[in-house]
Amino acid sequence: MALTSVEICAGAGGQALGLEQAGFEHLAAVEIDAHACNTLRANRPEWNVVEGDVVRWIKDHAHEYEGVDLVAGGVPCPPFSKAGKQLGASDERDLFPAMLDLVKVTHPKAVMIENVRGLLDPVFEDYRAAVTHKLRTMGYTTQWRLLQAADYGVAQLRPRVIAVAVRDDLGAGVFNYPAPRREDAPTVGTLLHDLMSANGWEGADAWKARANRIAPTLVGGSKKHGGPDLGPTRARRAWAELGVNGSTIAEEAPEPGFEGDPRLTVRMAARVQGFPDDWHITGAKTNAYRQVGNAFPPPVAKAVGLQIAEVLASANIGSVAA
Repeated sequence: MALTSVEICAGAGGQALGLEQAGFEHLAAVEIDAHACNTLRANRPEWNVVEGDVVRWIKDHAHEYEGVDLVAGGVPCPPFSKAGKQLGASDERDLFPAMLDLVKVTHPKAVMIENVRGLLDPVFEDYRAAVTHKLRTMGYTTQWRLLQAADYGVAQLRPRVIAVAVRDDLGAGVFNYPAPRREDAPTVGTLLHDLMSANGWEGADAWKARANRIAPTLVGGSKKHGGPDLGPTRARRAWAELGVNGSTIAEEAPEPGFEGDPRLTVRMAARVQGFPDDWHITGAKTNAYRQVGNAFPPPVAKAVGLQIAEVLASANIGSVAA
């Protein structure tokens, strides 16, 4: 029997795809951004994609999903990001309260919440404790852990905080975070060589040899950030060391005769995030790249999802995906 899931702040589907690969069937995927919703519908129309404000949706519809196996979501990161003011609960974009409301209404067997590494900073110790306490009063044991995407085969330095809570009354085993396997992460050159050479660029082999490390964290997904590029000066400098021009995103791979450092296409960036090539990121370049830049790598979500599924299976709930 398939495990069931409801996801909020679904974005372009990175976390949802990884959880699907771990054996979860999504009963609803809620997202406010129209471009991301188009991507979700283009790839998984069966996910019941809900476009709109998550707070309103929780108030009006969350009760329809009472008893779901997993509630998941990558709630907005700006309240906790080092790139912002780290306002936490004072930031109007903080949706942890909405996530807790969703848990209260649906009473799922497990909860998975993804956010930026800044959430583990000492300044948010009381905030995390309050979330943990709230979940404890609802009958859950919660763990927080910083995971590195590269430890799960993703060719990118992308640290993310993953909180997992399991309901105490299930009689389930203890949740364990997935073990790292960083040796599986390819270099940027190995990962993208076929895409860089797709139009016959003669310099692809030399570029592959230069791009001999995993990528820095993809950034540039904010609407306030401007156009599609690989982030601020420091991020672009890190990409330049790999032979990538991070000033803009390209429409196509370099043509024969191209000289200089090539730019990434949206498809290349999506592959760096761990999306499979058949996952179509819809929309024009700027909107498409913002979806990619904000995404959670599917391989990391799958690794965590498999561990959650294993814990639920220990309580005779569902089964672990192959």
